[in-house]
Amino acid sequence: MCSRPGTWPPGISPAHLTHSHECSGAARAWRHHSPSLPPPQTIKKTRFPHWDEVLELREMPGAPAPLRVELWDWDMVGKNDFLGMVEFPPQVLQQNAPSGWFRLLPFPRAEEDSGGTLGALRLKVRLLEDRILPSRYYQPLTELLMESVLGPAEEDAASPLAVLEELTLGDCRQDLATKLVKLFLGQGQAGPLLDYLTRREVTRTTDPNTLFRSNSLASKAMEQFMKLVGMPYLHEVLKPVINRVFEEKKYMELDPCKMDLGRTRRISFKGAPSEEHVRDASLGLLTGYLGPIVEAIVGSVGRCPLAMRLAFKQLHQCVEEHFPQAEHEDVKYLAISGFLFLRFFAPAILTPKLFDLRDQHADPQTSRSLLLLAKAVQSIGNLGQQLGQGKELWMAPLHPFLLQSISRVRHFLDQLVDVDEEEEAGGPARALVAPSVIVREGYLLKRKEEPASLATRFAFKKRYFWLSGETLSYSKSPEWQMRSSVPVSHIRAVERVDEGAFQLPHVMQVVTQDAAGALHTTYLQCKNVNELNQWLSALRKASAPNPDKLAACHPGAFRSSRWTCCLQAERSAAGCSRTHSAVTLGDWSDPLDPDAEIQMVYRRLLLGRDQLRMKFQEDPNTDSSPEADAEKSSGATEGACPDALARPREAAARLLEVLADLDRAHEEFQQREQQKAALGPLGH
Repeated sequence: MCSRPGTWPPGISPAHLTHSHECSGAARAWRHHSPSLPPPQTIKKTRFPHWDEVLELREMPGAPAPLRVELWDWDMVGKNDFLGMVEFPPQVLQQNAPSGWFRLLPFPRAEEDSGGTLGALRLKVRLLEDRILPSRYYQPLTELLMESVLGPAEEDAASPLAVLEELTLGDCRQDLATKLVKLFLGQGQAGPLLDYLTRREVTRTTDPNTLFRSNSLASKAMEQFMKLVGMPYLHEVLKPVINRVFEEKKYMELDPCKMDLGRTRRISFKGAPSEEHVRDASLGLLTGYLGPIVEAIVGSVGRCPLAMRLAFKQLHQCVEEHFPQAEHEDVKYLAISGFLFLRFFAPAILTPKLFDLRDQHADPQTSRSLLLLAKAVQSIGNLGQQLGQGKELWMAPLHPFLLQSISRVRHFLDQLVDVDEEEEAGGPARALVAPSVIVREGYLLKRKEEPASLATRFAFKKRYFWLSGETLSYSKSPEWQMRSSVPVSHIRAVERVDEGAFQLPHVMQVVTQDAAGALHTTYLQCKNVNELNQWLSALRKASAPNPDKLAACHPGAFRSSRWTCCLQAERSAAGCSRTHSAVTLGDWSDPLDPDAEIQMVYRRLLLGRDQLRMKFQEDPNTDSSPEADAEKSSGATEGACPDALARPREAAARLLEVLADLDRAHEEFQQREQQKAALGPLGH
């Protein structure tokens, strides 16, 4: 998000995004209906704020609402001042995706028109609408996807993964790669998925110098996998040095065309400033930052997540098998360093905010310093193959340091893939939380069991909670000796609660099942949205392997002899809203939501259904006489083994059948929704 202000004060924060959309470049904000995002970020000391963020909002049930973005001037003392707003009606969002500069408008009831002097806001908005079915409907497609990675990757042509790879091009690959990695990660099959995709790409590559250099599905999948499982590792390795660069704000420049001798007062040396002095001082500063970065990386083998190490080991073995020649000795190293250095470490150094290493984007001078450091790390990741080539010969003063680091990086990569564990990369969800480790603790407000006539605010009592992989326990305070606890294995659902249920925000419910099979609901209130998301994620991680999870529950509460959400009068009435399994991994904010991910995969496969039929299924108009069958059989033997042709046809037929079943399920649910809407509230 960028802005063109008219006369704006220097503290600006956007707020109040409503409806369900993806805003590219939008600043962080909150939703009017169901807040689930961090507070809006305030950009200070500028009349030209630039947020450069992506915000995803999920639409709440009910009639479509407009999307509104409001900008306010933040004041430390007194109330904030309204600066203007942009609003998109639902009809506009459904017809065209807004993108560009939009004039800021006053409030609709403003006494005077601003005359266009409020400025403008740059936004890109995308509306995504889809229906997500209960989990059981997606199980056949999920099983087909998991089976895809077990067969020979090189010969696969009709599995869902092969179809997806052929269909998906350009920017869509990143979205698909993210969904697939999260889906397979949740099933404990991320390692086989990455191995399948990398083997397909390695088999098709004849020039090792081009291996994984394009934005293929394999490259994007590995990139997203590193981000999902490796963010805490990345922070541990890079954050200390990144913080130093931001705090020290040293001027560094090696390119003579970009040197500003007027800014060299920041560099301490005697005599008149010159390019040579600036270059020497900058070289010392750069190596002073690069040294700790390289030390942290090469010393991080034990801290690198096991899932990543096992994925790199598979990649190393695959490349070594395909390029065994002595002249290709470096290819197995470059395959790994290309991902780890060029697609993980270097981008994080270049734009720390996008990797949650910093809260704000860097100023221009710091950005240039980060760019120089990222270029150096990229050169190390290339193992020095392109040093002295290209247009950036001014990087030559750094070459001795870079060459000295390359041998250490090779040794680091050898150690990284020297792992003997047999468990699969991207282990199952049950590995996310260790049994005896306290993964989260803190004060929450707990609702008393079945309060009789207490007002809602008195029904919630402050308690201190501990969560491990085994129990959720609580007491009056951290020092209190008496604790109550619930086994994590008894948890059947962890869900948000509508604000209207208790007229309170940030409430969640933990549904448990006792030995007799009875369900019990505990309501907990968090102090803010961030805390709510963190507890939801932690509880879902801990209970991920539990059997008999609930497919639906009530997002409201049973009060005054009825459910506040669906108005049903029976306490035992079936849930009216599907449950979720979305969690965050480590400190990374991408959720795991298998139903949403498999639904997106299903929609993508529908695009290739006709192509799949034409390629592998018999044309109904084709002559089926014995002579024609004999001719087809003879032709098949000339081109390929009949059994080899039968396998992909069988796989294609299974996939088409699963897609048809999902089509029918969607149609049935749509008909039920239309019938329910026609009956109105009395139809419950």
